[in-house]
Amino acid sequence: MAELADHVEAVAISPDGHRLAAAAVTGPISLFDATSGDELAAMPGHRMGTTALAWRPDGQVLASAGQDGRIRLWDGVTGEPIGELQGGDPWVSAVEWSHDGKLLATAAGHELRVWSPAGDMVAGWTNAASSISDIGWKPGSTILASSGYGGITLARPGGDKPPRVFDWKGSVLVLSWSPDGHFIATGDQDSTVHFWYAQRGKDLQMWGYETKVRELAWDPSSRYLATGGGRGIVVWDCSGKGPEGSTPRMLDAHTAFVSALAWQHAGPLLVSGGYDGLLALWSPARTKRAVAQVDLEGAVSCIAWAPSDQWLACGSSTGLIGRFDIA
Repeated sequence: MAELADHVEAVAISPDGHRLAAAAVTGPISLFDATSGDELAAMPGHRMGTTALAWRPDGQVLASAGQDGRIRLWDGVTGEPIGELQGGDPWVSAVEWSHDGKLLATAAGHELRVWSPAGDMVAGWTNAASSISDIGWKPGSTILASSGYGGITLARPGGDKPPRVFDWKGSVLVLSWSPDGHFIATGDQDSTVHFWYAQRGKDLQMWGYETKVRELAWDPSSRYLATGGGRGIVVWDCSGKGPEGSTPRMLDAHTAFVSALAWQHAGPLLVSGGYDGLLALWSPARTKRAVAQVDLEGAVSCIAWAPSDQWLACGSSTGLIGRFDIA
């Protein structure tokens, strides 16, 4: 479809499915027509490198984060710069809009900040224990989860209740809410996966991964969680009494570590990418075999489904941006 000059750090598809934003690890951001592949705009991005992209739910604004301590806002149609925010630390690692687009959360080092669409900081606090590794809004809510060494913190920006802390003596790398908001899953530095019951704070820990876990993907029903952390994909069934004591389903096709996972927004299909350059499509509830696969140049670095679930985009370590339609 298209190509960047360097490793693709992030891809993000606009909410209407018409535009695709892609960021190179060196900083530049490109905006493409998702059908033709034509470049619509070239943005400078972030001087020391771009780390994350996030579309506002109305598709009018694209937010980017970078290693220059900035969060930048771009016109989602023209790519023109429309705002700049200070992250509070030189490395802004995460940026995420709330479900209604009225709040933008950013994480930079120990600093968590929440902004209005106009660029006013409406809340902010410091995680004294460690740098913030990831953030995530509870689906359909203004509760924000953040993670780092020592567990997870849940807070409602601007609310009058103190944050809830789910303590754990370890380092959380990534977090992911189940679509129904029942679970928060985490991938951890010590090669484990945690399932936190969001209401009670109780947690389950799953062991046996080959490496630290950075890849998590929930299916739209909240029943299945797919995890990386090795060459195989481990799929946990969270129905009934939950995953505790259950045997996960193993999906094997990659010859190198899995590097990206993404489930359809409303369908049964899971896509995986690996450092081996393999892009594989799965229907885990139906079969353990890949239903389709494609070999790409370079490692798969990121994956995103279109809102329609009819196609997906991926980026690679060589700069390739591919679009794949689902028959």
